[in-house]
Amino acid sequence: MENKLTKKYGLFTAICMVVGIVIGSGIFFKTQNVLNATAGNALMGVLAWVIGGSVMAVLAVTFGVMATKYEKVGGVVDYAEATVGKTYAYYLGWFMATIYYPAMTSVLAWVSARYTLAAVTGADSLANMMSPECMALAAVYLIAIYFMNALAPKLAGKFQVSTTVIKLIPIFFIAIVGTIIGLVNGNLVNNFGFIVGSEGSVFEGEGSLFTAICCTVFAFEGWIIATAINAEIKDAKKNLPIALGIGAAIIVVAYVLYYLGILGLADMNTLGDKGTTAAFSAFGPVIATIINVLIIVSCLGTLNGLMLGCTRGFYALAARNNGIAPETLDQVDKKTNMPHNSASLALLVCILWFAYFVGGQFFGWFGSYAFDSSELPIVTIYPLYVPILIVFMIKAKDVHPFKRFVLPILSIIGAGIIVAASIVSHKMANVWYLIVFAVIMAIGALFYRGKGPSLMDKLIAKLTKKTEDSDSEKGEELPEEVTSDN
Repeated sequence: MENKLTKKYGLFTAICMVVGIVIGSGIFFKTQNVLNATAGNALMGVLAWVIGGSVMAVLAVTFGVMATKYEKVGGVVDYAEATVGKTYAYYLGWFMATIYYPAMTSVLAWVSARYTLAAVTGADSLANMMSPECMALAAVYLIAIYFMNALAPKLAGKFQVSTTVIKLIPIFFIAIVGTIIGLVNGNLVNNFGFIVGSEGSVFEGEGSLFTAICCTVFAFEGWIIATAINAEIKDAKKNLPIALGIGAAIIVVAYVLYYLGILGLADMNTLGDKGTTAAFSAFGPVIATIINVLIIVSCLGTLNGLMLGCTRGFYALAARNNGIAPETLDQVDKKTNMPHNSASLALLVCILWFAYFVGGQFFGWFGSYAFDSSELPIVTIYPLYVPILIVFMIKAKDVHPFKRFVLPILSIIGAGIIVAASIVSHKMANVWYLIVFAVIMAIGALFYRGKGPSLMDKLIAKLTKKTEDSDSEKGEELPEEVTSDN
């Protein structure tokens, strides 16, 4: 397998990729979900963020260990190939190219548009979320970020660095100032003493820790995408593990502190009734507006990072002479050093997932058979890690026992927690998603090249042969018809 991508990203950029891809819309988008899932139980909410973050951190460090051993093209696909084998690596790569990357990218385009309209109109209402303006702006963001990554990858890298710095401003501002204000005015203490189901409470039920953990999955996901550019990171075997470890630590601390800051800015019933963004009003209209603008930049930074991984998904398969038309999708432009054909196909798949997300979540196109594509495709990646982790423990005899056994075992336990959380939270929606998952993976099987041509290659060859035979028969009959007419 030949890598045609050059080494262009340093350690700082790699850390910014990890932090920038993960921190973005999720902390703002899912904070309200966690609050609702816990029914206002502040301690349970903090615990959900800590557990979700711990699972991410352990997995990031574990795959960081793998990064010191394997370096090709495609990150986690490399690890799957080096451990479980080429067949498993192909299906994992197919899943990430057709489901994981584009599903998250499409949702982020909508989230970015949603917060933009909220900043302009001053209201984050359901009507705004479903409006034609929101859908059109989401499409504009999706296409614009695609072109920046496809035509100016170095600019996309610089944009990732700058937005990472920018997005940390509102998070740590709210975390620090919100916590201080909450301690002074008593909101923080009162919110931790909030009794679920008490008189006047806007929350219903007792809350579920598993459901809250499932909500955090989207917010913490994305770190694995940084491994998709391991072939483009300078001294990747050294720098990528460091980037994953430092990045994960920054993310967990930032999220937990942000949640505490939000709890300090308003009482629990206000947060439950008007939404967690209502907490920004404690700073006054000017600062609240500035925070909203910074949130938009943060979302766009995450969208950029996801698109970065998305555009390389099909290329990672094609570079292995696998998947759809590898001889076409593995081509890299000499000027931009980007796989444009792979990126174009990725954009098309993103648009299809965007249509599904919008139609299923807001317009009822699929009725009760719709599933949340912001969470379930992400949940799937965790059980897919398990075979890689198990085989790594068997094969990595030259690795320190702690790294070889303890970290992978903790990672497997974490994956089990996420799957259990999904079952509790999404119930039957898991089934509808798994049906879609199975269909897409079956399509992937048609394009798999093992030791010979794929099923699709054989089918095309068979159809082509039939067409040629049919044309040949017609050609042989033509003289007889002509003679007869004469």
